[in-house]
Amino acid sequence: MTRSQDLVDIHLLRVLAALVAERSVSRAAVRMNQTQPAISAALRRLRDAFGDPILVRERGGMVPTARALQLRESAREVLGEIDRMLAGPERFEPGASTMTFTIATPDYLAASFMAEVVARFRAEAPQARLLIHPLTPGYDYERALAQGELDIVIGNWPLPPERMHLSLLIEDELVCMMSPGNPLAAPGAMTLQRYLAAAHVVPTPFAKSHRAVVDSHLAGLRQTRDARVFVPYYAMAPYLVAESDLVFTTARHFAEQFTRSLPVVSVAAPEGFPRMRFYQLWHERSQHQGAHRWLRSLLSTVGGHLAQAAPGSASGPSAGGTIEE
Repeated sequence: MTRSQDLVDIHLLRVLAALVAERSVSRAAVRMNQTQPAISAALRRLRDAFGDPILVRERGGMVPTARALQLRESAREVLGEIDRMLAGPERFEPGASTMTFTIATPDYLAASFMAEVVARFRAEAPQARLLIHPLTPGYDYERALAQGELDIVIGNWPLPPERMHLSLLIEDELVCMMSPGNPLAAPGAMTLQRYLAAAHVVPTPFAKSHRAVVDSHLAGLRQTRDARVFVPYYAMAPYLVAESDLVFTTARHFAEQFTRSLPVVSVAAPEGFPRMRFYQLWHERSQHQGAHRWLRSLLSTVGGHLAQAAPGSASGPSAGGTIEE
């Protein structure tokens, strides 16, 4: 047995994976729920064991060495095998679990959805941890799912990736938010022609490859809306329409949290507009894992409750991806 084999254990392999993923000792410490000095000490042991710096400082911060990137892939394979060995055939017991689950989502879901998710998570798995990861432009969520950095991605893109498993969380109708004084707020005023002529506030696309539901629908009609203001966050848009003539198109459940607290109203989108579908995506590697099945079930339950509360909404399978329970 070599000296490096004597020095490396399972904990160090997990630290290695966290350091390469986070590119920061402090962030790796948060991710692993350990102190920064403990992770620093583990980094020194890794450097000694492999004869490599692992992380080196560059102008923008710390970056992994080429050797560290190679080691990370090997570490993931080893850790995956160890986790499968330790998991065995036993049923997952959320009440006793200390696992960390990671869900990635943009900000277009109503806060009430994640609030119920967290409430149920805390009630059923009080010793576990939940990390909600932002989906930002350029973030390769498919790679993150495949490599185990994410457990679930919540999305609403018209064409979800076919390589992923998929389960519908909620199907909601589209509404148009605006100030009460906007002429389009009058009963029967919202027609397709008036919608196209109105000035719109539009969220910045999550990625160039992900066209918004509304824009995909209008493209099929060979039409475009008059986008005048672009915002990086969904939650910013309702405040903008409250003080202007702008119109914001979104899901009803998202709009309702603001129509109760801001001087804004929502009216049904023009006839023929599609419904907005929110679904959870996951990779084949997690398909049969008991803990992952529990998490998917929890999200589906919350989605079902939200669907029942939203008039005309539904939950169930949709087209695209690999449909699951």
